[in-house]
Amino acid sequence: MTNPKKIAILHYSAPPVIGGVESVMEAQAKLFIQHNYSVTVIAGRGDSTALPPGTNFVTIPLIDSQHPEITAMNQQLEQGVLPNNFEKIKEELVQTLRPILFGFDTIIVHNIFTKHFNLPLTAALFVLLNEDGIKNWIAWSHDFTWTSPNSSSKVFPEYPWELLRTNPAKVHHVVVSKDRQKDLANLYGVEAEDIKVVYNGVDFQSLLGLSNTTMRIISACGLTNSDLNLLMPVRVTQAKNIEFALHTLADIKQNGLTPKLILTGPPDPHDPKNMAYFDSLKELRNQLGLKDNMFFVYELDDESGSPLTLPIEVVGELYRVMDVLFMPSHREGFGMPILEAGLTGLGIFSAPIPASVEIGQQDLHLVDINKEPHFTAKQILDWCEQNQAYQMRKKVRQNYTWEALFQNDMKPIIDPRGKS
Repeated sequence: MTNPKKIAILHYSAPPVIGGVESVMEAQAKLFIQHNYSVTVIAGRGDSTALPPGTNFVTIPLIDSQHPEITAMNQQLEQGVLPNNFEKIKEELVQTLRPILFGFDTIIVHNIFTKHFNLPLTAALFVLLNEDGIKNWIAWSHDFTWTSPNSSSKVFPEYPWELLRTNPAKVHHVVVSKDRQKDLANLYGVEAEDIKVVYNGVDFQSLLGLSNTTMRIISACGLTNSDLNLLMPVRVTQAKNIEFALHTLADIKQNGLTPKLILTGPPDPHDPKNMAYFDSLKELRNQLGLKDNMFFVYELDDESGSPLTLPIEVVGELYRVMDVLFMPSHREGFGMPILEAGLTGLGIFSAPIPASVEIGQQDLHLVDINKEPHFTAKQILDWCEQNQAYQMRKKVRQNYTWEALFQNDMKPIIDPRGKS
């Protein structure tokens, strides 16, 4: 087994300090560890207990922009005065950082190359850039002092302030938007294409409060990459009209989308007729080419290898992940999922269950199960085209979760040779 590649993440401060950059650092550390990298956060202030499990933490007090010596120095620097002890502090940082940084495969530097909060640190990194020992430097820049209307008056056209608009050699540049890409390209006098845009992401599991069981279902069924997630929180019985749902799903797929349908409840393993119905549904699924699109949770294994059955809490979590509640039932006593979907904001497509119609009225989409399934498919597709909240949710889950950003944008930067 090869040793994991080593990544350092460097910034003035780290969690539990609250800030936009600190939250990105925390997300990156968690993400890289999940992908089997060795991660060390290096900062002037922070606490290892506030970082993801498995993160190494190194504290260097002089890195902190709020260190007393740095704040005293900044008072002079912001007036255009170079402090007498500037080079001394810079050299102290060089000597401290050199043995720590040399040995990492990749170093991600957040904001230090473009912000004025600790200029001796910026100058120290420029010295270390000219030395061998680090394979891959990444300047991950969120803000720029020279272009900021709030701070451009605090820098001056000479050393060391000029470092903040000097393109450092041997560095890959990352910014958080196309607008920032344009600003940095103008600042450095380079082509915009030389600067990579990687947007900030969201932590899917943390934001939605999802358990590991739910995340395993999401992963097994590919719910984050899908175009449309449909939920049937029902048991496997003929009353639920699951074959109609399968034909509808096939029609949606034929229209060019990648849909996923999740049925949460089990069949009755002690009822031969019910198990025969379950087997017929699996056969129909295969005939319709939906093996990668329709999933019975019961077919997934739990940690003991037994068929997976879900507590109500996990079913509730799935509501937060899905786009549409689909209930083409022949009959229901009440139809509780209609209320649950209403509370969690799903689009509701239901057969005319009496209690649900009385409650939902015009706020649900009635499905005519006596017509061909392609009519229902068209209803759902029309809703997809018109619903902006759904469109945004799909965009984010496909492109802007941290996992999606890692696979699409970050891995080639932190691991240029494509090896992990």
